Amino acid sequence: MAAKIKVVIAGPRGRMGREAVKMVSEQDGMQLVSVIDYKNTGKSLNELEGFTYLHDTVSVYSDLNQCFDEKSPDVLIDLTTPETGYAHTKTALMHNVRPVVGTTGFTSGQLDELTDLAEERNIGVIIAPNFAIGAVLMMKFSQMAAKYFEDVEIIEMHHDQKLDAPSGTGIKTAQMIKENREPKKQGHPSEEETIPGARGADIDGMKIHSVRLPGLIAHQQVLFGSEGQLLTIRHDSHDRASFMSGVRICVETVMNLGTLVYGLENILD
Repeated sequence: MAAKIKVVIAGPRGRMGREAVKMVSEQDGMQLVSVIDYKNTGKSLNELEGFTYLHDTVSVYSDLNQCFDEKSPDVLIDLTTPETGYAHTKTALMHNVRPVVGTTGFTSGQLDELTDLAEERNIGVIIAPNFAIGAVLMMKFSQMAAKYFEDVEIIEMHHDQKLDAPSGTGIKTAQMIKENREPKKQGHPSEEETIPGARGADIDGMKIHSVRLPGLIAHQQVLFGSEGQLLTIRHDSHDRASFMSGVRICVETVMNLGTLVYGLENILD
């Protein structure tokens, strides 16, 4: 019988973190050995509100190095912030722990640095702007459509506590579309914004619009227009449980990688 994948989760009390704790605890092939939580160090996760369903004792650490030294995990699932996630990923790699990161907002320089470190140590890393399988398909379909439609706008909609705008999914979608689309300034040549920002962010002439409202979770539509027709490709996550199948696939896949992979679409068949 294969050994279980030992997992540490950073950010367990967040809405995504809670779902990840539940998912890992339900997998026969995984074992949640500890969590990183800067408010409850020294306690057991089982003692905290919302986690009493856990059967096994899960230690809470605030010091990532101490956690790795004492628990020797295989994988770190990081669901924190861009700044913290970047630091956690570097620390994990130095301890030969494989990071699966759901935090967006990494700079290209940070991604290059982490890629070099992963390859130097021959350790897998997966950074996924979106863990939902449907969202990945939305991005892939948009990339396909860009070959035939040169005019495109992206509208991404998230809850009002999201820190980055545009979202990692919106940026990743635009990057994938760029592979099949020549740069083009869209709209009227003499177009003028009477209020700055009205036309949204610009990537190669594509426009990305960010909506932030309470009641939303994660939603995106990609609009392709041409003479006499409009193609809309849309994905909606109504519950954070929608991301967990992607997290599970990443945890299983990262064990067999020796480099950094950015985007869930790159590990799906």
